[in-house]
Amino acid sequence: MQLHEVITTADNKEFIEVAASLYKGDPNWIRPLDKDINEVFDKEKNKFYKRGGECIRWILKDDNNRNIGRVAAFVNKQYKQSQPTGGIGFFECINDQTAANFIFDRCRTWLKEKGMEAMDGPINFGERDKWWGLLIKGFHPPMYGMNYNPPFYQQLFETYGFKTYFEQICFGMKVDEKLDERFYQRHARVAANPDYKAVMIDKSKWEQFAKDFAIIYNKAWAGHGGGKSLEEKQVLKMFKTMKPVMDEHIIWYVYYKDEPIAFWINLPDLNQYFKHMNGKFGVWEKLKFLWLKQFGKCSRFFGLVFGVVPEFQGKGVDSFMMIEGAAVIQSRLKYEDYEMQWIGDFNPKMISIAESTGSRRTRILSTYRYLFDREKEFKRHPIL
Repeated sequence: MQLHEVITTADNKEFIEVAASLYKGDPNWIRPLDKDINEVFDKEKNKFYKRGGECIRWILKDDNNRNIGRVAAFVNKQYKQSQPTGGIGFFECINDQTAANFIFDRCRTWLKEKGMEAMDGPINFGERDKWWGLLIKGFHPPMYGMNYNPPFYQQLFETYGFKTYFEQICFGMKVDEKLDERFYQRHARVAANPDYKAVMIDKSKWEQFAKDFAIIYNKAWAGHGGGKSLEEKQVLKMFKTMKPVMDEHIIWYVYYKDEPIAFWINLPDLNQYFKHMNGKFGVWEKLKFLWLKQFGKCSRFFGLVFGVVPEFQGKGVDSFMMIEGAAVIQSRLKYEDYEMQWIGDFNPKMISIAESTGSRRTRILSTYRYLFDREKEFKRHPIL
């Protein structure tokens, strides 16, 4: 076996095709768009390169020069941990522990050379909202930007010595299900106060909603549990990117005396469209996407982020927003399933909220950690 470093354009194409080859015949796998993977490793498009990050990729070949695996290893200086910790991601491998060990050993050596003392994986060379974690339960078609892998990957990681740093739990429910009666009771209490207002977004005013998002997000997360603040320009860029795929009916805000205090941001599951693209998104695929978006069926939407500013938490604002939104979403009969983006097991408060809706655990992913000093005590992610 040998690891071939990805350097040329041809290597890059081969890196992507490794996954297509290994997942051939798996009905649950949805090929990610090639451009989405390429952008992670594009020094002009991935901001973490500009912030001092480093990344290397390899393709694993057997003695007959056949591709049997791949991986990326990276150092992200924005990834602050209790010890210098690198990452590995975009891991694929045949069901062979020797092959997997060969990959993991090379990643460990490279990361140690960069001064790292541990490696987490499989994670993204970027934010946690995409390509993060190893699927260990719920082997059905992934949502857009979510990792999918065969069940045997768990054994490959754990046999090598990786341990679960935290679990990522997804919750879901049928759209036509009635929420717990307590939600309606809390909704009624808040709705009786005219100072509260639930608002479905208007895409023509997306810039104002983006600014309100930044206000709520920074109050709810910045400085809490290691959260970082978002600059308004970052949010404006994010909303501009999302605008073409937004469904106004599934994005909701709450205002108190016209001040933004909560949001519930959902998006259609784009994999419902992209599964027909075979990884491509050229002119023809873009036309096909527009046609599918207009006339095709997208039966699932997912929760991207949900938040209430601290001073209004525990007052029923979350129930008010969800019931107001549900009345519109359920009446349209467009979607059949709802699934929330993952919640870390280190956040029991949010897990409790998710469970209180009556939703069920739909899948679990695991973020693994491997300490290079095998004598050092392993600690899981601290509870928030």
